[in-house]
This record gives sequence, structure tokens and C-alpha cells, in this order.
Amino acid sequence: MNPVSSILRALKITIGWAALFSAPVICAVEPADLVITHAHVLTMNARREVIADGVVVIKGSEILAVGPAEIAANYAATKTINARDGIVMPGMIMNPVSSILRALKITIGWAALFSAPVICAVEPADLLITHAHVLTMNARREVIADGVVVIKGSEILAVGPAEIATRYTAAKTINARGGIVMPGMINTHTHAAMSVFRGLGDDVADRLRKFIWPLEAKVVDGDLVYWGSLHSLVEMIEGGVTTFVDSYPFPEATAKATHESGMRAIIPYGVKDDLAPARKFAAEWGDDPLITPAIGLHSPYGATREQIAAAAKLSAELDLRVTMHVAEMDYELKELREKYDQTPMEYLDSLGLLSPRFIAAHGIFLTESDIALLAKCEVGVAHNMVANIKSAKGVAPVIKMRAAGVRVGLGTDGAMSGNTLDIIGQLGYVAKLHKLDNKDRTVMPSIDVVEMATLGGARAIHMENKLGSLEAGKLADVIIFESESTVMTPFYDAYTTLVYAASPRDVRTTIIHGKIVMEDRKLTTVNTALIREKVREISKKITAVVGAGVN
Repeated sequence: MNPVSSILRALKITIGWAALFSAPVICAVEPADLVITHAHVLTMNARREVIADGVVVIKGSEILAVGPAEIAANYAATKTINARDGIVMPGMIMNPVSSILRALKITIGWAALFSAPVICAVEPADLLITHAHVLTMNARREVIADGVVVIKGSEILAVGPAEIATRYTAAKTINARGGIVMPGMINTHTHAAMSVFRGLGDDVADRLRKFIWPLEAKVVDGDLVYWGSLHSLVEMIEGGVTTFVDSYPFPEATAKATHESGMRAIIPYGVKDDLAPARKFAAEWGDDPLITPAIGLHSPYGATREQIAAAAKLSAELDLRVTMHVAEMDYELKELREKYDQTPMEYLDSLGLLSPRFIAAHGIFLTESDIALLAKCEVGVAHNMVANIKSAKGVAPVIKMRAAGVRVGLGTDGAMSGNTLDIIGQLGYVAKLHKLDNKDRTVMPSIDVVEMATLGGARAIHMENKLGSLEAGKLADVIIFESESTVMTPFYDAYTTLVYAASPRDVRTTIIHGKIVMEDRKLTTVNTALIREKVREISKKITAVVGAGVN
């Protein structure tokens, strides 16, 4: 047979490698030269058989037998190779015939071009997510319709099409069943413990000063903060939030709850005149892989000039982030204009606070020069749409901020302000209210809203090198959506489905730092029934205080 006849035959038939399965299995031990065991065998025979735990037996220059693991006992070989579950397949031959075939664009069966087996290394991993509709949220916004996410330890090892799954072996595989798999969402501003107050004072005028602060002064302690925080962390995990930025008293209790739940958080220590507790808190939690200690200031009107300036210096000294409510209240603007003839942003900049370490919550009342200042100083902004419209404060100029290059993420505020703590519930409001505010349905498209919930949030907290997208080397904060729920069917566009149809209940599995903290809607790290019971007990005490009057 010559090359030409081979080509002609290849056009009509696929050459099988039937010889791979011709050898009989016998009870007597037969001598061989080489046995390859624990192999994932791709035979490439006519039936394309794959043997998950197979054996290849070689004697001299020929294959003596191929079969399941138990046939190894039938042969005695001078050498054995443990493939360690690696792929074992026919070796490829590069020759003139194959070059001719490539030139003619003819595809033939592999069996005609293969001879001796080759062992392909399979890389170990901890978790494979397969059959996933992957929203990478990377710079190219790649979407992989039938994709795979590979996780090892706390990091993403690989993201790609379905076929890359064969390169890895993992202790656990999750079949996403065509559901959306995307980066965990980031809540850039909340007060976790305040879930114990949910539903109180919703329609009270000047609620912060006349209701919330007096109530907190009477009931807030470390125990309330611990159980209230746990309650909120459950809600966030169930809703696909993997990172949050907090701000509340007794941060030690919030940190403890966060650590136990397996969530990721930036937790500030609120400062006044004494900075020593903040230093201690930063030292205690600075090496934790999930908790980033920070500095907390309530607002420009809730702290003195000296306290703000001191916090700015401490932030620079220890490289700590600072969180604060800014440009949120009308009386805040009036006070600073009357005292210093400055906007809130100008005032904070004059005290040295504006920097890449600063996270400004709300930013409703901003001038053009404020926006330019935020972009210049690389300040992160937490856009809390639902809380802001519920309080009738207004719509932050987010479209202008994004156009100017300001780092904008999404936040929920506390459960007394926005009532729910999942970011999914914010998405539709963000899209619709900005369209209404601008009288233009083309603004704030779905992809931009999802970006603010993920990579935008990571940029706002200056962690975009670790979070916000599914890319090799980034931390494995991943969420998996249900594919069979009513609102997820039919499914045409992942971004519009998330923004306009999905709910927190559609999140099926949440993974943080490579650890599954919720699988099939069941949390794996905390006792949710116990948490709810504790919150009910606390609510009875709060009810008694409110009944007696908070003032």
C-alpha cells in the first residue's frame, strides 16, 4: 500500500484500531514487557470505547491486551507504569501522508495515524464545575455557553470550554446543568447586624436621627451584632453575595460571624478620638484570608475635622481602607456649605481623606467637579439605589461617574434602609431608575449593571486583581444559578435574565475562597435554624423597647 492508495481509502472509510481489543482474557499469568495501569484509556477503536480505570499490556513491539483494571492480574511484566488516572491514548505520527491529508483538508479516523500509546498528564484540582453557562466578566466579557470552571485550593485554576475538563481530575464535580456560573457578587456597602431591625421605622420622617440612633443606643451590644450579622450573612450567601463591606459598632462580633460563615468582608473599626482600638483590630485580623480590617467614619457631619484627619493619617500609615457615608443628606450639604463653603467631597479632600483607600457610600449629591475629584483620587463609590429611592433622597449620577472613570459598585445599605441584602434585587432597580431618570431606555444596559455587581464592585474596593471575574489566578468566589426555575425559562441572554428576571432564590450554589458554603440551597458552614431562633429572641427585646418609646 502506498500513500496515494491510503488517501483514497481514507476518503471512504474510517480505519478502526480493532486490534486493541482482540486479545483474549485468560486465567493463566502471561509474560509481558510493560503494563500501564490506573489509566483513563481512549482506545480510539471503531466503537470509540473509553475505559475509566484501564490497563494497556505491551509485549515487544505490539499491544498484547487492553481492558479494565482486573486484567492486570493476568500478566507478569518486567515494568509497570502507574498512569495515576492520566489519559492513555494512541500516539500521533507526523509523516508525509498526514501532510498531504492536511493540504487536501481531509479528516480521517485517528486510528490510521496512531501507533504506540502515550500517557498524557492530568492536572489535579479540587473542584470542577461543568456544563456551565459561564459569564467570565473578564476584560473581553467572554461568555462560554458550555463551559468549565476549575478550582484548586482558594484559586481558579482554569476557565474554558467543555473539552478542558479532560485535562483535570478533581475530588468533586458539580454539574451546573446549563445554569449561569459567574463571579460572586460584591455588596459594597451594608450594615450587616441591622437585619434584626428589618421592618422598623420604614415610613418615619428623619428616621436616622429620630428613630434609628435612639433605638441603637438602647439595644445594640456585641451579642446583637453577632447574631444579627450571622443572619445577614446567611441572606447574602443565599443571594449570591460573596464579599461585603460593613460598617457598624462591635466589629469584633461581625468579624467572628464572618469568619464562621466563610464569607469575605471588609470590616471597619469605627473611630473617634482614640485610634488604639482600630490599630489592635487591624493587627488581629490583618492576616486573615477572608477578612480585611478597615477604618470606619460615619459621615462628614458625624465626625470632627480632627477625627477625619487622624483617620486619614492612620489609613496611610497602615494601608487601611476607610468607609464613610458621603453626599447622602441634604442637611449634610447645607452644613458644609455654610461652615466651609465646600461640597462634602471637597471638604474630605481638604482633610487628606480622598485616596484609593477610600470607599464613599451613596454619593447622591455630587457636582461635576466632585466627580472629577473622585476619578482623580481613584475613590470607590457604593451605589445604593434601593435604599436611596426608598428614602426619597434621589438618584446618584452614576452614568456620569462611570463615564468619568469613577470606580462604582453596588450596595444594599442596611436592612432598615433597603430591607434586603442581596445584590440581585438591586439590579433591576439600577437599570430601570437610571433609564427613567435620563428618559432614555438605552442607558444603563444589563451588561453594565452586572458589571457593577461584580468587577465594578471589586474595582470600587480596589480588589479587582483578586475578585470580580472568573479568570485563572483569581480567588475562587463563584456562584451557580438554577437553570430550571420558571423565571429562568426561556433563557436567551444571561445579562438581561439576571437583571430583569432572576431572584436570590435562583442562586443554587455559592463558593467562597474555593469552599462550598452553600450547595443546592443548603448552607454548609452555619446552623441557619439556630440563627433564626436567636434573631427571634432578640426581636422580642427590641419590640419591648420600641413599645416603650425610643426617645
